[in-house]
Amino acid sequence: MAFDLPKLPYAYDALEPHLDARTMEIHHTKHHNGYTTKLNGAISGTDMENASIEDILSGMDMANGAVRNNGGGYYNHCLFWEVMSPNGGGAPSGELADAINAAYGSFDGFKDAFSQAAATRFGSGWAWLCVHKGGKVEVCSSANQDNPLMPGIGCGGFPILGLDVWEHAYYLNYQNRRPDYISAFFNVINWDKVSELFAAHK
Repeated sequence: MAFDLPKLPYAYDALEPHLDARTMEIHHTKHHNGYTTKLNGAISGTDMENASIEDILSGMDMANGAVRNNGGGYYNHCLFWEVMSPNGGGAPSGELADAINAAYGSFDGFKDAFSQAAATRFGSGWAWLCVHKGGKVEVCSSANQDNPLMPGIGCGGFPILGLDVWEHAYYLNYQNRRPDYISAFFNVINWDKVSELFAAHK
């Protein structure tokens, strides 16, 4: 069972001015497509061939660089596209808002923690909001294409929001101004999708 590059649920220019169309197109058709193709090559002929991506990542041998890097790259980007929307922004509501307030005191407290995780991740990587069984949420970050589903990465919960802080995600528009890109991301977060993931995995 080969993995397919997902279609975006919106046009490449739909997230402008926050995320520019050229970056979105290159990010999706080149970077994500490359991870997808290399993941399929890495699992071909192995017992991972018919497994879900979540099972592959959670049970993987972390020394397997091809599956670690490309499986992570495939999964992380699938989530990234889903948690953004042209109608995004604002703040979460309901149980997710309650969980964020319990963990970080307020939505602003969460924004500070998430922005700090994204800004201080040295080099390439991701910032995450994860949910643990029982509904507790936690912010963390990971290097390269690692994510919290993998053994020993940190957080340990299920990722429900992820921000790509590799330079390819923002350099055309923001150059070296990663904090500006992080701030812009909050204008496109699809909190309905994040809430749906929270409900499914708490």
